[in-house]
Amino acid sequence: MPASIRRHLMLLVFASIALVWGITLLSSFRHAKHEVEEWEDARLAEFAQTLTLLDQNDLTALSKTQIDAREEFGRAGSNGAQDDDDKLPRDMLFQVRDARGRVLASSPDLVPLGAWDPPSELASELPSQSQGGARTIMLGGPVGGQPGSQTGGQPIGQPIGQPWHTYTLHDAPSGRTVRVLEPANTRSDLATGAARRISEPIVFTLPILALLVWISIGHSFRPLRILSKVIDAREVNQLEPIDMGHSPSEVRPLIDAINHLLSRLRQSIVRERTFTADAAHELKTPLAAIKVQAQVALAAQDTLQQRLAMERVVQGVDRSARLAEQLLLLARLDEHDRMPTWAVALDGLARDVIAANEDEALRKGIRVALVSNARFEIVAEPVLVSILLDNLIDNALKYCDSGDRVEVEIGLLNVQAAQAAQAAQTVLLTVRDNGPGVGIGEQGRLTDRFFRGTGTSSTGSGLGLSIVARIVEYFGASLSFGAGIDGRGLAVEIAFPCAALD
Repeated sequence: MPASIRRHLMLLVFASIALVWGITLLSSFRHAKHEVEEWEDARLAEFAQTLTLLDQNDLTALSKTQIDAREEFGRAGSNGAQDDDDKLPRDMLFQVRDARGRVLASSPDLVPLGAWDPPSELASELPSQSQGGARTIMLGGPVGGQPGSQTGGQPIGQPIGQPWHTYTLHDAPSGRTVRVLEPANTRSDLATGAARRISEPIVFTLPILALLVWISIGHSFRPLRILSKVIDAREVNQLEPIDMGHSPSEVRPLIDAINHLLSRLRQSIVRERTFTADAAHELKTPLAAIKVQAQVALAAQDTLQQRLAMERVVQGVDRSARLAEQLLLLARLDEHDRMPTWAVALDGLARDVIAANEDEALRKGIRVALVSNARFEIVAEPVLVSILLDNLIDNALKYCDSGDRVEVEIGLLNVQAAQAAQAAQTVLLTVRDNGPGVGIGEQGRLTDRFFRGTGTSSTGSGLGLSIVARIVEYFGASLSFGAGIDGRGLAVEIAFPCAALD
């Protein structure tokens, strides 16, 4: 089953609700128990205070009555008295003594066999007259049973270790000492009932809460569903930005990212279409020339004319192959496939490229030289750097005439800064010539694909400097143009981060 954010969010929400609900229920139970304790102590105190106001006849009559605290007065419209919800008995016992310690009245369970004093076992456990207030003690005898009954098979008065809440009141005006007792289990019963009444509404509302949370989360995900439908309904060539109006702030970054991707994709497609059209146009010219020269060779009767036509066919094929090779290189660089790089000696690569172009330079009567002997290393890929140098030197040879010069120089961009801070060195590669040069207004277009300066008669595809610019960008270097040798021609300057300095 695929992962669902909605399901995962629901589980987190309900786990949090269950945790908070459990903590709330526990806290409510503890508070309810505490409130019941205080209320029961107050009720015992009120009952004890009432006993101090009764005369002997009333006390004697009351001692013969079983006092059940569960009896409550009904509300208006009900049928009189009714029992509360406590399941356990809540019989209250009492004992009243005068100032001399004589028992004036006592509950039947505290006066077995008609004796006024409780049995020795019970008397030893009752609080003394000097001890007042509320206490919890362990007493034998019945726990909420009927007078004269037995609990657990033992006679009344036998210690069986049951907890009792007792309250002792010393009444100074009458000299009476009143003791009131109640089984301790009744209070826990009240606390449990209070906690149950608190928890029942929460339990009943949980399904409703689950449904509301599920609907709310589903409604919150509605913008994502709308976005999915908008994207799914789009045609392949529909790359305009997505506009969803007032979308939530959480969805806006996703829409912006998709729009940014569509923009890049649109630019890539436009660039690819332009590149394809330009490449087809550039390849059309040499292929047409090859066809014409081949037709001339087939129609010519003169051997020299046939040879000249075939040589021009070979030149056209070479030009087309060179153009195809450069187009493939540009396509590879545009794919942004990173190549492994390492420290390479720039002066060594420059010497190799100059040697490879030596025959062409001699044929045109142009001198190409490396004018610096310093050794600098840059972090790059040797093949791409060789292609860069080859395009720069080849471009200079195409636009120079016999007797012109082409110089390759390698040095530091700022010698003083390099001497002051070795960590901030930048290697500057310069290829300059003293040819016809390029106008300042056209220097900004030199890296455009298939661009060739006006007024030039040399052959070329116009891709050399475009490839140079892509390689420079690929290695994070910088490219600039300036005046050539003695203020003539063109100088191409490329700044590389230096890897090492000898």
